[in-house]
Amino acid sequence: MKNMVKIGNIELGEFPLLLAPMEDVSDPPFRAVCKDNGADLMYTEFISAEGLIRDAAKSLQKLDIFPYERPIGIQIFGDKVDVMREAARIADEAGPELVDINYGCPVKNVACKGAGAGLLKDLEKMQKITEEIVKICKKPVTVKTRLGWDDSTINIMEAAQRLQDVGVQALTIHGRTRAQMYKGSANWELIAKVKEMPSINMPIFGNGDIDSPEKALEYRNRYGVDGIMIGRAAIGYPWIFNEIKHFFATGEHLPAPDMAARVAVCRKHLTRSVEWKGDVLGILEMRRHYSNYFKNVPDFKPYRTRLVQSENAAEILATLDEIADTFADVQWPA
Repeated sequence: MKNMVKIGNIELGEFPLLLAPMEDVSDPPFRAVCKDNGADLMYTEFISAEGLIRDAAKSLQKLDIFPYERPIGIQIFGDKVDVMREAARIADEAGPELVDINYGCPVKNVACKGAGAGLLKDLEKMQKITEEIVKICKKPVTVKTRLGWDDSTINIMEAAQRLQDVGVQALTIHGRTRAQMYKGSANWELIAKVKEMPSINMPIFGNGDIDSPEKALEYRNRYGVDGIMIGRAAIGYPWIFNEIKHFFATGEHLPAPDMAARVAVCRKHLTRSVEWKGDVLGILEMRRHYSNYFKNVPDFKPYRTRLVQSENAAEILATLDEIADTFADVQWPA
């Protein structure tokens, strides 16, 4: 029997599936529907350390955690040792199961200012920030990072060792460099090399390009990681977690969610969004999700237009009911 994967005292099962922290996506409403559909561990959107210590409203709101989400990690990013230490203290006291550090974000206004993946260019500073955070946090500290800054500076093996040496208890590796952004293929061979290092005993989670149960099983078996983190493939399709688990257990596919299931999840997502953010922002920020929930539905454009133009939650819910009736016979994959 395979050993239970643990981060500190947090038991995550034999092969956990993690929901990636995604800016403007993995908020509590989205996390709710992913948890319902099999995510084992989730993270907040990444939170600016500077924003946290300045009490910026947007950063503070991202600390919100609900009982149904647990276990959950709060993820922070920044480039200054003292600021990151204080932000980690605030995050730790907000009551997550763990505190995660983002050393992987590739976007220009983060990485090129020395935070996120920018710290892959300065492993000593990465180690120092991490060491200070581990000292101040009562909860386990984990890290998400990339392979290196670019193909000529791949340093993930050294980074992993340095991070473990200062007390990091799990590492998620996105199999791309910062220079790749989200293009090309993720290199899981290098993730496997970290996992195979004799000195590495913390859990290693792989991230990048997992978009089907078959690929999840193939990568689990081929690369020997302790779990998989899923990001973009879960947007509009939170069912992917349970589909992967079912495929692992049986070798068979669950039926694709029908229109009733899609509408039900979309309704819950919208309802949670309005409850958490209020009518105006809850409705506005939900608009980015409709095309993903109803991808490949024929002749759907008029309904999508109604969904994104409506400013009234009851009206949107009525439209969703109409969609469930009108497209009840649509089959996926379409």
